[in-house]
Amino acid sequence: MDIVTIPVSWALTILLLFGALWVMFGWWLGRKNRSLDDFMLAGRNVGFAFASATAMATWITSNTTLVAPQLTYQFGIWGMVGYSMAALGLILFAPLAARIKKLMPQGYTCGDFFRLRYGKFAWITFLIVSLFYAFGWLVSLGMAGGILLSSLSGLDYHIGMTVIIVVCVLYTLLGGLRAVIATDFVQTIIILFGVLAIGFICIRDVGLETIYTSVSEESPQLLNLLFPAAIMFLFNNIFFGIGEIFHSNVWWSRAFAFKESIGKRAFLLSGILWFPIPIVTGFVALSASSLGIYPPSADMVGPMIAAKLLGSIGAVFVFIIVFSALASSLDSLLAATSDLITKDIYKGLINPKVDEKDLLKVSKYIIISLGVFTWLLCLPKLATLGELLNFTGAFVASTIWPIVFGLYYKRLSGIAAGLAMFLGTTFGLIAYFTIGFYVAALVSCLFSLLICLFGMYFKNINFEWSRLNDIPSNKRVPNHVD
Repeated sequence: MDIVTIPVSWALTILLLFGALWVMFGWWLGRKNRSLDDFMLAGRNVGFAFASATAMATWITSNTTLVAPQLTYQFGIWGMVGYSMAALGLILFAPLAARIKKLMPQGYTCGDFFRLRYGKFAWITFLIVSLFYAFGWLVSLGMAGGILLSSLSGLDYHIGMTVIIVVCVLYTLLGGLRAVIATDFVQTIIILFGVLAIGFICIRDVGLETIYTSVSEESPQLLNLLFPAAIMFLFNNIFFGIGEIFHSNVWWSRAFAFKESIGKRAFLLSGILWFPIPIVTGFVALSASSLGIYPPSADMVGPMIAAKLLGSIGAVFVFIIVFSALASSLDSLLAATSDLITKDIYKGLINPKVDEKDLLKVSKYIIISLGVFTWLLCLPKLATLGELLNFTGAFVASTIWPIVFGLYYKRLSGIAAGLAMFLGTTFGLIAYFTIGFYVAALVSCLFSLLICLFGMYFKNINFEWSRLNDIPSNKRVPNHVD
């Protein structure tokens, strides 16, 4: 069953108006950028309100607005609660952000940490893992844009996907991280009010008793707290969410960009405020059978229910909410991934002597290239959003322990850290294909932990923390520090 409530002309008008608004806003903010620090890290001077808003808005993405309902539709209560556990990633990153800012006040990327702390083998391994995840997330965001439009208006998937990618590339290109953070602040307000309104209307118009009765009759396993696959998903998603945040340059760039003493409080608040959002968006999916909605693809259930509940005008409202959520994450990921490729791959491996002016130009070219590459990968729409995102869980969960041990303990060597990421990812992928997507991150994290513990037991190094502050401007990258 498909529900089309917005005329195609409305959808295009909304998309173009909001797109033009964000691009103009990005251009206006970008006028203040005078250096690489300004473009990549907003001058390292972001205050508490904007810091909290950008962290929260970036984590409210296609995953929260589309995948949370999908997983609730598939796994029931544990799907809804399990997805909300991703808030632990933001909360637990709070002390790490303070530690990162203290140890690396002049750092640019998470790659700087791996290069200086562990050496070339672990650094290269981490870059491969991180870029696999970044492209997976970029593709999921582009796909979500197409799914949103096709669900709410009937507009072709490829048109919606293309327009959203182009808009985000343009204002990120014009304004850098400063534009990303400022637009996130506005998008956070839109998202919060919108999600709460949809949850309230669902309870008012459908009713908790009706939802419970319908689910009990048609899909009783969704209410079963002992549903095995759902329980595995719960624990898997905890480590997936932690790994996503701990390793990603999206969050490290914010740790570097926030003012001194801001990071810990900002991440803690954003995690607490984010926690109920997936519960609200996921809960709505339980009303699908009550409303007679049986989506052709599980990741379409959220917008289809919202459109059914709210009608044509409400569907416009839903469109704006989800567009804001997509933009708030896609722009952040474009900027952070560009920084990682620019600083770690181009400057670190290709042209170590490049000056700041040329590096800024390279960064902008890379943002454009990322947009084009993401668009090409989104064209086939080979998987659902949930399947695609959980595939990357095997990669990111393997980085949790090398980061935690690397920031707080001196003993872990670069060889052990690199092997933990490589073998953790390998076993996580094996589990993904042989057992299911709901165990990939769990298996990856477990093997990574075991390898790190063995590594510290058999080889004890005494790393000097002061070496993490050695960020050369035009020097060649050291090969290793073991």
